[in-house]
Amino acid sequence: MRTSSSSSSLECVEGPIIVGAGPSGIAVAACLSRYSIPSIILERSDCIASLWQNKTYDRLKLHLPKNFCQLPLMGFPQTFPKYPTKYQFISYMDSYASHFKVQPKFNQTVHVAEFDPSSQIWLVRTQDSLYLSPWLIVATGENAEPMIPKILGIDKFHGAVVHTSAYKSGDAYKNKKVLVIGCGNSGMEVSLDLCRHNAKPYMVARNTVHVLPREILGISSFGIAMALYKWFPLKIVDKFLLLVANMMLGNTSHYGIRRPKTGPIELKLATGKTPVLDVGQVAQIKSGNIKVMEGVKEITRNGAKFVDGQEKEFDAIILATGYKSNVPTWLKTRRGLSGTSSDAVKIANDIADQWKTLKKDNNNNSHIIQLNNS
Repeated sequence: MRTSSSSSSLECVEGPIIVGAGPSGIAVAACLSRYSIPSIILERSDCIASLWQNKTYDRLKLHLPKNFCQLPLMGFPQTFPKYPTKYQFISYMDSYASHFKVQPKFNQTVHVAEFDPSSQIWLVRTQDSLYLSPWLIVATGENAEPMIPKILGIDKFHGAVVHTSAYKSGDAYKNKKVLVIGCGNSGMEVSLDLCRHNAKPYMVARNTVHVLPREILGISSFGIAMALYKWFPLKIVDKFLLLVANMMLGNTSHYGIRRPKTGPIELKLATGKTPVLDVGQVAQIKSGNIKVMEGVKEITRNGAKFVDGQEKEFDAIILATGYKSNVPTWLKTRRGLSGTSSDAVKIANDIADQWKTLKKDNNNNSHIIQLNNS
């Protein structure tokens, strides 16, 4: 049922309200449709997979083989390569949404979502509408907002300062000295892209990070780790990965990339911190084309001062400092892409069971479910 006024509208949603039209939101809507359960997706941007479409660099490819990243009920086209490009992934998402007739409501920014105990209903308010439902599924992921750190003196820097969410290509940085702050997957890949456009990247590696080969003997490192994890303890799997990494990549601490004391898979499970998968960055670091620097002490008008006492001039600064969730700003209560498929299936199954009970007993039960994949 829907009623409208000149300034706002009210919509009672029979099935779940899904916030976010990224891979997770689209996938769970598709799985719900298999049970003929209606849902509504609220998306703040004007497209699906907005992070992929608007906030990723041109050379981005999936870090994991496509079989680990496909959504439920419909895999990637067989013609796609093992590691699909950004644009191939976006086309897959478009085809997926079209196939399952998923039609999000775009330009709907959630301002408040709160539960009404008396009616057992979630009230979700956007800029122009109020949506009501017994279920709320949060599928905005952990990468909704860029993390912009406070760095002493950065407001005085004479050149461009951009977050990787606004970085598209190294073409604009040809022959320039660029300071890349951050050494995760984004910082590593942006630095590699800058090299390939004849720029001179200096990458700040203040924190520890695991760097693993993307493949071992032509097989995905992630796939090998998951297979071993079924048979061996986690610490044994981590020791194997580190042994192979040291054999293939060398001791990265010799080049300024220090490894955490906790193993890569254990760290991922405990903190969500993903290992960097090497696609050529380590070779560029070894050759000196990517120079690794310690932490930044201060940004100056013409460059930066580092904690080891060095001072260098730069033409631009790129912040590879990651993202954060925006859920705490609007939700009044309080695994990477590879987990999207299984999460969507489990959530749809859970809601389908409740849906049957709801239809049978007419007893509304409130549920909020959060998906960490965007």
